[in-house]
Amino acid sequence: MHQFAHMADVHLGANRHGKMAELEIGAFVRAMDMCITRKVDFIVISGDLFHVGVPSDLNTVRQAVAKMREVTEHGIPIYAIYGSHDYTPTSTSIIDVIESAGLLTKIVKPQVIDGTLKLECVVDARTGAKLVGISARRMGLEREYYDMLDRDDLERLDGFKIFAFHSGIDELKPEYLSRMDSIPISLFPKGFDYYAGGHVHQHSEHRLPGYDRIVFPGPLFAGYGRDFEFTARGERRGFYIVSFDQTVTDVEFVETVLVESMYKEHNLTGLNSSRAQDMLAESFGSLDVDGKIVVLKIRGELSGGKTSDIDFVHLQNLLYERGAVDVHLGRRGLTSADYAAIKVAGEDVTVIEERLFKENVGTVHTNIPELQGDSGVKLSLELLRVLKEDKNPAENKKEYEARMIEDTLGVLQLKGAFEK
Repeated sequence: MHQFAHMADVHLGANRHGKMAELEIGAFVRAMDMCITRKVDFIVISGDLFHVGVPSDLNTVRQAVAKMREVTEHGIPIYAIYGSHDYTPTSTSIIDVIESAGLLTKIVKPQVIDGTLKLECVVDARTGAKLVGISARRMGLEREYYDMLDRDDLERLDGFKIFAFHSGIDELKPEYLSRMDSIPISLFPKGFDYYAGGHVHQHSEHRLPGYDRIVFPGPLFAGYGRDFEFTARGERRGFYIVSFDQTVTDVEFVETVLVESMYKEHNLTGLNSSRAQDMLAESFGSLDVDGKIVVLKIRGELSGGKTSDIDFVHLQNLLYERGAVDVHLGRRGLTSADYAAIKVAGEDVTVIEERLFKENVGTVHTNIPELQGDSGVKLSLELLRVLKEDKNPAENKKEYEARMIEDTLGVLQLKGAFEK
């Protein structure tokens, strides 16, 4: 009997300050320590180990690498694929750096032959398990890999085999991700013993005809505000430990929760802004928030005054003074009868950005097909992601500017266009 751990969407570096950064790396350390204690044979990370492909927070990288070294020194190999956040258009990802240090093995071994994508499997030395996978790209652009995939070749593999991926699946998407790019299950190879998923930030287990054990572990901690809301509303966070011999015999979800969360909603309909401020202050003052992550949703329509009249910074500080570890205050659902609000629907910043691009791409007049419609939206989002990258502490200004130019040209597929 053997065991392996399956985790994904760790998003190290998403929380960059104070206690939240400590909790984020703490969840990763706890998961790795559990793997050592449980003496798993190997670990599979199905993408998004880090929040960006080239992290600027080198302290988080240092802590993660130190723990991964400890794991490998216990004889536990780590196998990984790129997630959409690990991918970089031109630069070497931190995943590649860690692999070159001998602390993990990328299990994506692609080769294109006559327009067909063939994947070479990685065989775990101790258990004989065979691992293959497809890494993600930004905005679901990995779909072309699945279209090219030689599924018959993979289905002929014998022994215990794992397929790692970092994509949503059309047939299994939760409602809140209905707009997310995804892959139909028919493009996956059949007959694998375990499909190690990533990208969907909720843990779940599924079966479809020909596809047993499709598993998404969700994040160890949280990478987005929506994650914190789901956690506060009862979503469990952690990873899976899978027992197997010739087939999977048991799948166990192991939690990595380090701090308690609280979720509260407040409906301010019928109150003016002054009364709403007083009511919220009174309510917040009675909450037991000490040592907790607090998620608050404020909604409704004020009968008078502006939503901006309410001093939300002061209200948040009341909770911090009472010992809250962190406060996430959502007020997108709050409007005023006196002032028209500009509404941007979306679960988080990335969804809002995508929606804004989709709403405005038609106003750009161009004859270049790549800049029109969905392809224009995807290109714009990828370019925005590159332009938001921070300067690494080890870079000087000139090196940072050169990297940004190189990555931007890589996104636009113009690299070398200005080299004479």
